[in-house]
This record gives sequence, structure tokens and C-alpha cells, in this order.
Amino acid sequence: MEAIEVLGYIGALIIGIVLGLMGSGGSIMAVPIFAYLFQISPVTTTAYSLFVVGTSASVGTLKNFNKGLIDFRIALVLAIPAFISVYIARKVLVPVIPEELISIEGFVLTKNMSIMLLFVVLITIASISMLRKKRKSIRGTIAMTFNYPMIVGVGIIIGILTGIVGIGGGFLIIPALVLLVKLPIKKAVATSLFIIALKSLIGFMGDVGNLEINWPFLLIFTLISITGIFMGVYLSAFIKNEKLKRSFGWFLLVIAVSVFCKEVFV
Repeated sequence: MEAIEVLGYIGALIIGIVLGLMGSGGSIMAVPIFAYLFQISPVTTTAYSLFVVGTSASVGTLKNFNKGLIDFRIALVLAIPAFISVYIARKVLVPVIPEELISIEGFVLTKNMSIMLLFVVLITIASISMLRKKRKSIRGTIAMTFNYPMIVGVGIIIGILTGIVGIGGGFLIIPALVLLVKLPIKKAVATSLFIIALKSLIGFMGDVGNLEINWPFLLIFTLISITGIFMGVYLSAFIKNEKLKRSFGWFLLVIAVSVFCKEVFV
């Protein structure tokens, strides 16, 4: 086993630790690990990421279910359009994207490059949201509300974006639940993890017929990631969430810049 592959498996453990600590963010790390450390093509990378994140998030979902934190009614309203769109994105949209999108004076924007650049945009948004200072909470109870057309629209957008890039989309789902539905943050995180688990696995099913899956490698990587989840849950008792959030935000920004430079300038 080469040293770079060892780093990749260490990355699998870190993915799980991050999921265990924060409840999201693992898929953002999985994409560059698969693409750059294991030299897997971006399309296959996004598929593997969906499987790892979906399986790992399922472990967290079981824990949240036992605590009664998942709001299944809200999850279905947002999740159903997300499920449909992520499956369509993986089964129909990704396979028909041309290998070369734009060619201008020697510069060629390829399918693989466009997927990775979209990934850069999304993780930059995620990093900025994590680096923003936490607003002071307002006392008082805010009534839950439903804006069904808006929630369905958000579900479709999240499904398409995460289906193309292969990320769970927790950094998009949680704000939607908090801002549109006024769901308490703990329930929003738990409900988001449930949506991510199902949406990611359903999206992966859209790839099974289109890609050749290296199951032994994928299962080993996923088992290491799940081990990391339990480590992250244990470590969460000793690390302040806000400090971790900001540190991970800077880490994501470094990843975004690195991926952008590699795709554009290398």
C-alpha cells in the first residue's frame, strides 16, 4: 500500500470524526480524498462520497431517533423532492453532461473540472457560514411554520446540487429547517442527518447501473469512517462546539482554495 493511500484511509477516519463531532461536513472532505489521494474520477468520487456519507449518517440517525430528536413530518416535506431530484441528477443529469463544456483560446472546461469547481463554490459557502460569528439567541418561543412551496423548492435545489457534487448538503438543509420552518437547532441537525442518510443512499442507487463500483475498497473505507464517528461522539464531550466550528471553517476554506488552484492552474 502506497503512502498516499495510507493518508486516504486516515482521511476516512477523520471524515467519521468530523461527522461524530459536528453532524455534517464529512462529505466535503470525502470528495477531495477520493479524487486526489486515491486518484478516482470526479463522477465516481461523488458516487462513493454519497455512499460513505449516507451509511455513516445512518449511524447518527439511529442515535438521534432514540433521543426523539427527528421530526419525521418536516423531514418528508423537504426530503421527498430532494430524494427525487438527487436520484434524477445521478441517474440522468450527470451521465449526459458533455465531457467538454467550454473551449476558449486553449482553455477547456471539462465535465470533471466543472464538478470540482461547483464543489469549490459549495464548500466556500459552507466555510463562510461556519466562520460567521454566532448571533445571540433571542428569548422566547418562535412558532413553527410551513411555507410548503418554498420548502419543496429548496428540497429540489439541494437534491440537484448534492447529487451532482456528491455531498450530503447538511450546511444547506439545516439553515432551511431553521429559517423556513423555525425548527430548533438540535432538531434541525438531527432531522438534517436523517434526510442526508436517505438522500445520499438513494442518490448512490442512481449510480449503481452507471458505474463500476469497487465494493471491497468502498466498504473498508466506510467501516473506517463509521469507527471515526464513534471517536467523534466521544471527543465531542471535551471540545467546545464553537471553537471546532470555526477551526473546521478555516480548514474548508483551505480545501476550497487548494482544489480551485489544482483544477485551474495545474
